[in-house]
Amino acid sequence: AGRCGPAARRRTVPSILRELAEKRRLPEEIVSLLQAQFSDLPRELHSWRQMADYSPEMRQFVCLLHLYHIKAYDHLRKILPLPHPYSLTKQVFYSFIHSECLSSWLSSNGAAAGFSSDVFLRLQEQVERGDQAYRHCAVLVQDVSLQKQQEWDPQSRRLMGFVDLGAGSLDADEAPLASEAIILMAAGISSPWTAPLGYFLVNSTSGYLLAQLLRQAINKLNNIGIVVLAVTSGASAHGAEAARALGIRIHPRRIQCTFQHPPGSAHSITYFFDVYHALLLIRNALQCFQKVEWLSDSVWWQHMVELAALREQRVSELCSPESGRAGSKASYHLKVNLATLLFSEGVAEALEHLQKLGLASFQNCSGTVKFVRLMSSLCDVFYGRGPCGKEPLLAGNYARISNLFDEAKSCFVNLTDSVGRYIIKSKRKLGFLSFLLNAESLKWLSSNYACPEGTLSHHLHTHAFSLGPLEQFLRALQQACGSSGSPTCAVFQAAYQKLLASCSLAPGSAHSSGSANPWDVSLSQRRALTLGSIRAQCHPAPGRTLAPEHPYSAGLLLPSSALSNALTDLSLYTQSLTCAAGWVAEHLALDLQCEACLASLFEADESRLKHTSVLYIKKLGGVSLPSASVHHVTSISERVLNRYGKVGGANKNTKLWHLSLEQKVFQELLGESPLFPTLTNHLLDGELSINNHYTVLVKEITRCYLNMRTNPAQHLNLKSPCRKHKLKRLKGKHLFPSPLVSC
Repeated sequence: AGRCGPAARRRTVPSILRELAEKRRLPEEIVSLLQAQFSDLPRELHSWRQMADYSPEMRQFVCLLHLYHIKAYDHLRKILPLPHPYSLTKQVFYSFIHSECLSSWLSSNGAAAGFSSDVFLRLQEQVERGDQAYRHCAVLVQDVSLQKQQEWDPQSRRLMGFVDLGAGSLDADEAPLASEAIILMAAGISSPWTAPLGYFLVNSTSGYLLAQLLRQAINKLNNIGIVVLAVTSGASAHGAEAARALGIRIHPRRIQCTFQHPPGSAHSITYFFDVYHALLLIRNALQCFQKVEWLSDSVWWQHMVELAALREQRVSELCSPESGRAGSKASYHLKVNLATLLFSEGVAEALEHLQKLGLASFQNCSGTVKFVRLMSSLCDVFYGRGPCGKEPLLAGNYARISNLFDEAKSCFVNLTDSVGRYIIKSKRKLGFLSFLLNAESLKWLSSNYACPEGTLSHHLHTHAFSLGPLEQFLRALQQACGSSGSPTCAVFQAAYQKLLASCSLAPGSAHSSGSANPWDVSLSQRRALTLGSIRAQCHPAPGRTLAPEHPYSAGLLLPSSALSNALTDLSLYTQSLTCAAGWVAEHLALDLQCEACLASLFEADESRLKHTSVLYIKKLGGVSLPSASVHHVTSISERVLNRYGKVGGANKNTKLWHLSLEQKVFQELLGESPLFPTLTNHLLDGELSINNHYTVLVKEITRCYLNMRTNPAQHLNLKSPCRKHKLKRLKGKHLFPSPLVSC
């Protein structure tokens, strides 16, 4: 506890707060908040001596002042006998009427705001069992927006929606409503486990507040025997402010990548900025500068724009003798895969390929290709992408990644704009500085923990240093909220409680986000770093309509009897089903955010490029030919439709009926040969979850085809104002639109 002299005994808490404000040691808004909420604090200073005797209001006052302004708190401790900051997370007992519970001032039971006592107890149990996977971790922090709204809780008989830092919600008339929630998570470094540590409801996030909460989280984890080796925040203004508050220094020539905790101790903790956020900032910088110089090379943003905007083109070439059609011409359509990530090897190879084809827009793109390849290599390291999708940072890899980081530093510090000003000194520098800081942090960890035998492990999972695991938790939280917008505090807390109840700390479990590929964590985020996002920015697309040259894409109407099936021309049936499957592939390609999954939808020439950023697709009647797997799934779907009744019945065309059909399609596929043989092992990422790439792809193909077949008018643009379909009736009940003619 702090010391108090004779002069302090004659002073009251309100007078001390006013004095601090007059001396500008405490912001006026914090003084107003404290006075509004805590107008009846004890005036006798001896009441502050024993922590165990503090009332709930006194604990709130101490926690709020400590988290919002540590310097004012330290100054106040010289006057008042306030507790040491690390006592705020110390486990103590409080007696209640019928029981005792283990708690701490910044912690809470259940899913209330603050650090989750239950999660920390479960982590402590793992440590006490001797599980080495839980001895080291990284701490992740991120804020999410909330809708300001005051609500009455009939159970607690209290108003909700106010600021709550874990010591109880503020509820004064002048208390601010919460507008953000700060969420913290622990992530395993040598094993993919995750644990949501808790959340805090605040009226505004600041880097200083993030730093204080990070220190408290680290302290609580240390108390139960878990050593924190790294913390990660977003590459944002708040993240940069938090890094500086902790003691991190980010200067291109002098980077301090670690801070000590406790301050002055020998234990160092590294700091990371989320790689995805850093990539967005670098993309923004390239867009703003348009052209940057790298020694003797030039990086042009326009090359990215031209690649994203490249329209489908027909390419013909002579067939090889092996094809059996020597001398004839094979026709393909060159198509850019819009799900390709901007900073990937696929984009680099696509630019080189189009340059070799002689397209004028892609000449002199060697500097752009070189820069994209460098960024792709950095992403491979920080996201742990190897031959199997995830590759730990082995001790033997240190020399290789160290050379890569040296190359990246040489590039970033020498990048200049069109007039010779260094980018690293401009207002667009944070993305590049983030990568430099991350590189130093990873090198420090590699040297101090991955290399020495027996220190931690012979490897580190670098994806633990991204916000990926926390982003996946937030996505599940948003789904539990039931809305895409910002939830209210009440809705947020109810969703958090529901998610926490099903949360497992076991590595790779269904409710532990450690099993997911961090690059696939958030499709909405992933979309912003794809070629498709660039096309949408530069060439906004009109409403989706079916191309008028698709003569068969309306698909089939279900035959009304077995006789009509028998009378159907089988060649036309097969051709129509193929074109319908092609329409499904083209429709799904508009939304898929996985480059490999999108490429697997089409029958393409795979001999041209190692990557699938540029596809050579075959076409039939204007419709892209689907891959054999897509064709097979649509064939099974058609078989299920024929077997289980008429389409469009009033009692059948319902959501429940569609779900039953999807289930039957999956049952038909069970036991058959695996689909999508060209896809890599990434298809089964998150294999303990039903939503891995494989099941999602099959489900979306089935759903799209069934929707198109049961609601054809909704999906097909059959009534164009400029063109008319003339339907030609074939044998049976199958209808095909004939070639379109002008009005």
